[in-house]
Amino acid sequence: MLSTRTVKRLPSSEELVEAFPISDLAQAKIRTHRREIRDLLAGRDSRLLVVVGPCSAWPAPAVLEYARRLAELEKHVSDSLKLVLRVYIQKPRTTRGWTGPVNQPDPFGAPDIAAGMRYAREMMVKVAEMGLPLADEALFTHNAKGFLDLLSWVAIGARSSEDQEHRIWASAIEAPVGMKNPTSGCIPVGINSVLAAQHPHTGVFDGFQVETSGNPYAHLVLRGGANGPNYHLTDLYKASELLEQREILNPAILVDASHENARINGRKDPHAQIDVVREVLSNLDVRPNLRRHVKGFLLESYLRSGCQQIADCTRETVEQDGLSITDPCLGWDATEALILDMSQKSTEMRPLFKLSS
Repeated sequence: MLSTRTVKRLPSSEELVEAFPISDLAQAKIRTHRREIRDLLAGRDSRLLVVVGPCSAWPAPAVLEYARRLAELEKHVSDSLKLVLRVYIQKPRTTRGWTGPVNQPDPFGAPDIAAGMRYAREMMVKVAEMGLPLADEALFTHNAKGFLDLLSWVAIGARSSEDQEHRIWASAIEAPVGMKNPTSGCIPVGINSVLAAQHPHTGVFDGFQVETSGNPYAHLVLRGGANGPNYHLTDLYKASELLEQREILNPAILVDASHENARINGRKDPHAQIDVVREVLSNLDVRPNLRRHVKGFLLESYLRSGCQQIADCTRETVEQDGLSITDPCLGWDATEALILDMSQKSTEMRPLFKLSS
């Protein structure tokens, strides 16, 4: 028996999708985004992939304003970068805390998953209708069907990538999926997760025994760990060599410029993301053989720089104009400058990059 108390019935995924449908044009655009990301990961596209946006997608008006700015910036860099907007509606917690707007759309109110599902779906549909590709982290797989049709890229987080259910789920979805190394920072374990996600599995979905097909575009995300960052040259070579040794399909690495890779003196510094990106790009410039595997970056960015501690705020005092209530983010001006710089560097490296046949 489970020690639970039933609170209320939740809308089914079908009911949620019906309440907030997506246009045929936006659906076609999502299919295009997925295909382009697959091509990029497989080496058929020379652009860099950049998954960028707020640490957590709250509040919706600020997220939509960020999306509008990113959509405008995308017009200037689309030849060299593939920008994907982070719309993270679920937040893993090391111990306890706010788990994101899909569970608690009002961070100062009681958890309300039904309201959170509507909040998240409506916001994500609006972004998709702008034409931007969306990314989310699959923390809760049980309600994923209500959002998965909107996603062009999916992350399996450091606390989930060793979990068998998440690995099986990743092996079943159509969207490319980034498997993060675990919180220890161990690269071989991260590659085990990629291999598991690429392999077919037998599991239970919606009360049926099913066989998954395997996700050939599962790839490694380096996000640092307990022992420090793992984006330096030796780390990239280690990951690259292991991908080859394990015969990973479409071997690809994304560098998460935030999290433990951006920790300085024990604290996360959002501006350190700039240094991470510049170091990696510098190494790729002089060692083009690494460019075969290193395909892009993850960035935590919002309208304003830094973050606010939600425990110190109330519903009346919390800033709602794009200042993170979870991890500190790079502000918009610095983000825009960094993306433009990345675009230039990517263009300069393109003659050194040999497309896969």
